[in-house]
Amino acid sequence: MKAVIRSIADATPEVRILELAAADGSALPPYEPGAHVDVTLPDGITRQYSLCCAAPSPQRYRIAVKREPQSRGGSAWLHDVAGEGSMLDIGMPRNAFALVREAPMHLLFAGGIGITPVLSMVYALSRSGASFRLAVFARAADLVPFAGELEAAPLGPSTSMHCALSADETGARIDALLAAAPDGTHVYACGPAPFMAAVTERAAARFGAGAVHTESFGAAAPAAGDRPFVLRLLRSGREVAVPAGRSALACLQEAGVDIESSCEVGVCGTCMTRVRGGEADHRDSYLTTAERAACFLPCVSRAATPVLSVDL
Repeated sequence: MKAVIRSIADATPEVRILELAAADGSALPPYEPGAHVDVTLPDGITRQYSLCCAAPSPQRYRIAVKREPQSRGGSAWLHDVAGEGSMLDIGMPRNAFALVREAPMHLLFAGGIGITPVLSMVYALSRSGASFRLAVFARAADLVPFAGELEAAPLGPSTSMHCALSADETGARIDALLAAAPDGTHVYACGPAPFMAAVTERAAARFGAGAVHTESFGAAAPAAGDRPFVLRLLRSGREVAVPAGRSALACLQEAGVDIESSCEVGVCGTCMTRVRGGEADHRDSYLTTAERAACFLPCVSRAATPVLSVDL
């Protein structure tokens, strides 16, 4: 749907907050805390941004955009070109980072711009009277987006700030927060990949992997155990080698295979490809359990077998 930017404000030197409304004045679709929307810019680039309103409203969406030094066009345009009245295309809200409402306690970790999906979640928990703790980590205090809201009521009493820490200090703070949480706690994390890895590894050891929930809109870093594999393209009869340090999507595109893509971080489903043989190593935040039995997203996922046969 067409959306218009109603207001723009700078949250930090790196982060800009935009409020969006339906261009025709109609009601915006409802969403659950943790949801995001696809935002398509006038040049055709599509990026995903979390909805971070204090409460869902049919009149407005709020997103926050961090200027990325290696921007592929999305954050740079929204910082340097977009203004009040600029038009965007937005998709329907999607949520792969939902709260587990029945959990007795919620412990949320946000690293930097990772506060964006978490913010709507803690507001919802506060409104419902649920037990939660929010831990915000940042390189410096003046780089915490929404700091004023986080420090004020109703979030302030349940929020702690952790700034300018070394990796070891960050790990120690995470350990202490997890140790203080009661059994049955569910843990949520969003932020840079190393930060989320530190949280998820520790949280899974404390509460079990099923109690840990993450969201990432950054490109995944190659994992230490990644192995090369071969994509067998059944329609063309070709084979495409995928080295350990590269994505399957990049290798397909380099080989001249016509495959649509958008987010390149496993959240939009545009590059979804059917698997006809072998086993995929799923690393996306989009596919359902049923879809994972038959498909994979080559932008982030890999193969768990030496050869993965796909319908291309």
